[in-house]
Amino acid sequence: MLDFLNPIKGFGVTFRQMFQKVDTVYYPEEKLPTAPRFHGRHQLNRWPDGLEKCIGCELCAWACPADAIFVEGADNTEDERYSPGERYGRVYQINYLRCILCGLCVEACPTRALTMTNEYELADDSRESLIWTKEQLVGPLLPGMEAPPHPMRLGETEVDYYQLGASGVAGADRGDGGDEDGAAR
Repeated sequence: MLDFLNPIKGFGVTFRQMFQKVDTVYYPEEKLPTAPRFHGRHQLNRWPDGLEKCIGCELCAWACPADAIFVEGADNTEDERYSPGERYGRVYQINYLRCILCGLCVEACPTRALTMTNEYELADDSRESLIWTKEQLVGPLLPGMEAPPHPMRLGETEVDYYQLGASGVAGADRGDGGDEDGAAR
């Protein structure tokens, strides 16, 4: 009925916007901080002695809806130990051309080896550089860490690693009256 007024309404919106302050974004020079729980680039974590947390179970690859993760596990030996378990991730790749940054891979990881950082600048002009390898994804060696391969330093078993060394052994070993699970009676 009053369709002839629609163009005038549109011109009114345009005219009002002409006199408002322009919102300028200075993105490359001034980067705004991300939210603390923002899902950005992935990172493979290490234990405090430097061994890798990834055990090569491939659960992250199975959980990925975009099929962006490729993991190939291998067995640890006494001479070459990369993780505290029987296996480690020999090949680990994330294809950021396919990744949708959903975080399902992080939820699937049983050892918390895979986490997501706040880094969000992943764009590149080369397709090959957007397929990140294990060397690019693994966290840096912090002071006190030793580069793998090396023997386990936090205890003799994988359970010692989950409890971060012999000082954190749960239950009767601590003398607190708990059972083997660490539960109090």
